[in-house]
Amino acid sequence: MKIFCIGRNYAEHAKEFNNEIPEEPVIFMKPATALLLENKPFFIPEFSQDIHHEIEVVIRISKKGKHIQEEFADRYFEQFSLGIDFTARDLQSLLKAKGLPWEKAKAFDHSAVLGKWLDKNDYELDNLAFNLFKNETIVQAGDTSDMIFSFHNLIAQVSKYFTLEQGDLIYTGTPSGVSAVKPGDVLVGRIGDLQVFSTEIK
Repeated sequence: MKIFCIGRNYAEHAKEFNNEIPEEPVIFMKPATALLLENKPFFIPEFSQDIHHEIEVVIRISKKGKHIQEEFADRYFEQFSLGIDFTARDLQSLLKAKGLPWEKAKAFDHSAVLGKWLDKNDYELDNLAFNLFKNETIVQAGDTSDMIFSFHNLIAQVSKYFTLEQGDLIYTGTPSGVSAVKPGDVLVGRIGDLQVFSTEIK
């Protein structure tokens, strides 16, 4: 299983960090050991003092494909969820300043929260509103209609470079509102009144 992540897929989030709006998807990867499942707590790693939450819609690939055309991409996933791409922002800034890869800041153990799976046919995915609550207050509010690159376009773009296999995940980018977490915080991802995941920060 491979975990693909998309950076800067919401214009307002790109502006938060004075990043350019990308002309094609920014793709990076996490290993399977990054997954944090079943609403388990997230333990802040000792190497960072500035871990940020980034809620994202996650799609799961349902069959193998390579060089998938955008018009056929809908055939390659059946389920989606919400997740968090945790980022060690202090470490990322240091690595970027030195022109080094980001993996240590993005792909560390349990940096990818993943909620329960939902049937894509039960939702209008092109206009899906989702929220992240921190301690019962909304801190990120996103809508997939604001994505720069759609789910179908992402599948086409990722499969241009990597063979997609059943079970692979694509974290499709975060809206604006990212911020640091601290021990005792409780993060909850919701679609309307439906709780998709919950994790406590330790």
